[in-house]
Amino acid sequence: MNEPPIDIDSLIECRWVIPVRPAGRVLDDYAIAIRDGRIVDLAPVDLARGRYRAANRVQLREHVVTPGLINAHTHAAMALLRGTGDDLPLARWLNERIWPIEQALASAQFVYDGTRLAAMEMLRAGQTCCSDMYFFPDAAARALRSVGMRAVVGIIAIEFPTAYANDADDYLHKGLAARDALRDDPLVGFTLAPHAPYTVADGTLERIVMLAEELDLPIHIHVHETAHEVEESRARFGVRPLARLERLGLVSERLIAVHAVHLDDPEIALLATRGASVAHCPVSNLKLASGIARIVDLLARGVNVCIGTDGAASNNRLDLLSEARLAALLAKGASADAAAAPAASMLEALTINAARALGLESRIGSIEVGKEADLAAFALDAIETQPCFDPRSHLIHACGREHVTDVWVAGNHVVQTRQVIDANGIETLPSVIAPLAAWQNRIQQFTGR
Repeated sequence: MNEPPIDIDSLIECRWVIPVRPAGRVLDDYAIAIRDGRIVDLAPVDLARGRYRAANRVQLREHVVTPGLINAHTHAAMALLRGTGDDLPLARWLNERIWPIEQALASAQFVYDGTRLAAMEMLRAGQTCCSDMYFFPDAAARALRSVGMRAVVGIIAIEFPTAYANDADDYLHKGLAARDALRDDPLVGFTLAPHAPYTVADGTLERIVMLAEELDLPIHIHVHETAHEVEESRARFGVRPLARLERLGLVSERLIAVHAVHLDDPEIALLATRGASVAHCPVSNLKLASGIARIVDLLARGVNVCIGTDGAASNNRLDLLSEARLAALLAKGASADAAAAPAASMLEALTINAARALGLESRIGSIEVGKEADLAAFALDAIETQPCFDPRSHLIHACGREHVTDVWVAGNHVVQTRQVIDANGIETLPSVIAPLAAWQNRIQQFTGR
C-alpha cells in the first residue's frame, strides 16, 4: 500500500541544486522540501512530488538553487554614503569624508534607513545573511529583520566618542544591551566587533576576549588592511598588528580578520594554526588602493576564507557574486596559477565558510536535511548564461545579482520573481525608498555634490 503524502509548507523544484555539502555535488532535477522553516528532504523531483503534499509548490525549471549567500563583512548603513568618498585612500577616506559625515548625521534613524536600503540590495543579490559592523546595532538588526533578512550584527567598540557612544565601555554596554533586547529573535545573532587594532586599546581588546569566551561570540575586526596600518603599529607598539592581537589573546577560532591584505608567511601560518577566518573584500581593497590579499596562500594553508563586500561607501555595490568573481581572478593572476580559486571553492567562501566563521555552520551555509532553509535561486535561461555545462562555473564567472529571482530565509519566501515581499505579501521597495531623498539632501551639505 502506498504511503499517504506528507504535508509540508513548500516544495521547490529545481533544474540544479548545489548543496555545497557534500563538497563537489551538483544535483540535476532535484526538489527541496521545507517544513517549519527547515529542510526536511532533498530528493529527485518525481520522487518528491509523490512523497509530499506542499502548500506552496515552486517550479524553477531553468534555475540553480544554492544556499543563501552570506556577506561576511559589511557596514550596511553606509549604503546612504554610496559614492561620497570615491578616489581617496583609506586614511583620507575616513578622516576627510566618512568620519565627519558620520559625526554629524549618524543616528538610530540613519542606521535604520541606510541598513534597510542595503538589505534590499543584498536580498535581491541572493544574500540571506550579513555580518554587519556599525553604530546602533539594535537599529541595524531591526532594519535587516524588517525586510526578512537574517542579521548578525557587531557589538562595536572604538576608543573615541561618536553620536552613538562616548568611549569603549559605553559602546560595549550599549551593544550588550542590544543583544539582550533581541535575544528572542532566532534570526538575529551578534559578534564582538572592535573596529581595528589602531582604534582600540589593549584593555578594551582584553575585555573583548573575555566577553567572547563568556558569551560564545565571534570577534569581527579589521586587520592589516593597509601597509600604513602595519607600519604605524610597529612604531606605536613595537610589533605588527596581528602579533599584538596574538599577545592579547584575540587570535583564535573566534577571530574573523577582515581584509588581512598585508600578511607575511608566519602570520598566515598563525591564522591557520589558530583556526581563524579571513573576510576577503577584494573590491574595497582595490578601490581604496589597499592592496591584494594573499588568498591563494591562505587557502593553501587551510585558513577559512569567506567573502564580504565591505560597505557601499568603499565598494559602491553589494553584489557578492561579482565579489567572488574578482576574488577568483585576482587569485589566479597574482599566483600565475589558472587552477587557483576554482568556482566550487569560491562558492564555499560565499556560503559554508562564512557560516563557519559566524558560528552558524550547524544552521545555515549548505542545503542539508535539518538545516534552516536559507536559499537563493539564480535563473540560467538568459542569453549570457547559455549554454550551461557547469552551473558552479556560471555562478562565479557568468552570473550576477541580476540573475537572482527568488530567495528564502528560514523558509520564508522573501524575494519572489525579483521583488522583495513582506510578511503581508506587500512589496517592500516603496517604504525603503521613501526616506532616501531627505538623507541625500543632508549628506550633500558635506560633499558638495
